[in-house]
Amino acid sequence: MKTRTDLLSGNILKALVTMSLPIVATSFLQMAYNMTDMIWIGKVGSDSVAAVGAAGMFVNLSNGIGAFLRVGGQVNVAHSYGAGDTDKAARYARNALQMGVILSMIFGLIVCVFRKPFIGFFKFTNAEVIKDAETYLFVMGAFIIFNFINPIFTAVITATGNSKTPFKISTVGLVINLILDPMMIFGVGFFPKMGVLGAALATIFAQFIVFLLYIIYMKKDEQVFNKMRFRNPLEKDIISSITKIGMPATIQGVMFTGISMTIGRIIASWGETAIAVQKVGIQVESISYMAADGFAAATNSFIAQNYGARQLERSKKGYITALKVMSCWGILTTCVLVFLPAPIFSVFIDEADVIPLGVDYLRILGYSQLFMCIEILTAGAFSAYGKTLPPSIVSIVFTSLRIPMAIIFGKTALGLNGVWFSISLSSVFKGVILVVLFIMFMKKFDKENTQLNQI
Repeated sequence: MKTRTDLLSGNILKALVTMSLPIVATSFLQMAYNMTDMIWIGKVGSDSVAAVGAAGMFVNLSNGIGAFLRVGGQVNVAHSYGAGDTDKAARYARNALQMGVILSMIFGLIVCVFRKPFIGFFKFTNAEVIKDAETYLFVMGAFIIFNFINPIFTAVITATGNSKTPFKISTVGLVINLILDPMMIFGVGFFPKMGVLGAALATIFAQFIVFLLYIIYMKKDEQVFNKMRFRNPLEKDIISSITKIGMPATIQGVMFTGISMTIGRIIASWGETAIAVQKVGIQVESISYMAADGFAAATNSFIAQNYGARQLERSKKGYITALKVMSCWGILTTCVLVFLPAPIFSVFIDEADVIPLGVDYLRILGYSQLFMCIEILTAGAFSAYGKTLPPSIVSIVFTSLRIPMAIIFGKTALGLNGVWFSISLSSVFKGVILVVLFIMFMKKFDKENTQLNQI
């Protein structure tokens, strides 16, 4: 069975759709993965949701730290693969994975040791919430390697035009999580009732199985990944190239998580319920950004491979085609969140006093979905050309503005809704500005290549 999509020839829309469908499906699986946890934990109560939401921010921090390995690894693997150098593509993949193991061990140790002050940052007053949050963070931190490594596997495999394998492997992980979540949270069969601890253990076991399946695939792949030699040491030049391209993404990811934590602390002043509303709202909103992430990953591989093959006009057309698709998706998700907030939110938390807060969150954030989608897509296009700095700067600047805006708006009659408006407005600014910058970049890029061809 053919697993890799030819991104270097043929109809662009067909190539993008063929490549992106498994990635988007994988993103939705990841969304379902997170939503499954949230739905079952929500049945325990909003306090448990708040505990997982707070601890989960530090798990998200690991994603930010590892972003340079995913982005730098994917772009370099795609460039090498597009140029026909599969040996070098394998070296990039190996170094990214090796570095991921090292960083995950360091990060996991820090999280486990300092879990109490980390959770203390949010200044919770409910002792049970604090205890559950510390427990969840300790368990996830101890096994954070899977959260670090699995996305790198996905990125470097996708870079070769194979988006089907990550989808299949992620499906297995989701099914396992779906089965284990209720059993371990509420106690079914020989499992005792474990609550938040059960949610963490179910997630870890599912991630472990995904990890093993990726290892099996790598060993069987005869075109690229069976050429990796993990006993070989890290290569300074390879790591340097990965870091140069990917580090802005890590800075952006870490800053984003730090800002989210600060916003979380501001939100906590309205109580644990407000944190629970944000956590659930983010999961619902992931309908939009998970799909955008998936399509951006496909577009990234498409552009990067064609750039590596020096098919520059085709790479540019790939972005334009993808932008049209993502614009339609952004408008659709806006309509869903604005017009159907109550029935969606009540799936997660059905407490009568919490639902109105959730409805406000979804409606306010709903208006920015189009801009968030095109921001994510355009950031992926920038990185495909090895230009990760512009999207990172835009993201850091305007995401940072959420903090002063949240403080100012929160003190007005808007109250908690003012915080939601600060998040939504920043997404609008980022989407508009990044597209403008990309258009300017492409004009300069076209001019430079035209001059080069005339020499």
